[in-house]
Amino acid sequence: MTDITPELVLKAYAYGVFPMAKSRGDSDVFWVQPKLRGVLPLDAFHTSRSLRKRLRQGRFTVTIDQAFDEVMAGCAEATDTRADTWINDHIIRLFTELHKARVAHSIEVWKDGMLAGGLYGLAMGAAFFGESMFSRATDASKVALCHLVGILKQGGFLLLDTQFITDHLRRFGAIEMSQQDYLAQLSTALASQGRFAGPLGQRDLEAALFSQRRTQIS
Repeated sequence: MTDITPELVLKAYAYGVFPMAKSRGDSDVFWVQPKLRGVLPLDAFHTSRSLRKRLRQGRFTVTIDQAFDEVMAGCAEATDTRADTWINDHIIRLFTELHKARVAHSIEVWKDGMLAGGLYGLAMGAAFFGESMFSRATDASKVALCHLVGILKQGGFLLLDTQFITDHLRRFGAIEMSQQDYLAQLSTALASQGRFAGPLGQRDLEAALFSQRRTQIS
């Protein structure tokens, strides 16, 4: 499909549908609507003690929307453990336009001045759609995810959609839900408005992630 526009992508996400490519080198894009949807309930998010320690050590610097193109390139590149990706040039162009429209966002994790990892996704209403993440240093993508959850919780978001679920995401509390249940939560989230802003300082991050205060999604 060559007629997919950023505007069409936003409409599709509102109905629980998102675009993918078969491979990095494929020129086509197709629509996906999983029967079982990956979701990370914000109030169920948890981390290991070792990751909490890593967050407090301050070995990484975290920024927001400072290197969107580089993050997308990192997510699209092949690695030793990932021979190919679903992010082709068309996907990159679409999300670059959505970033210019301040709908797509990136979280960058830096180490010694070099981009060590990050993630990107879409913010619509009070829903955030996580697209992809990458890591070039131990725990870099995990740090990005922690900061994302902190930003979403502090910003009043109701839904973190991971699209699919992996063993990696399960360790943080991600679950699968039926399409019907997902669409109900999506409708509620889109009817509200979250605020995507950051990065968070260490104190605010820990308060958002580890406090026992009530959050908006179960």
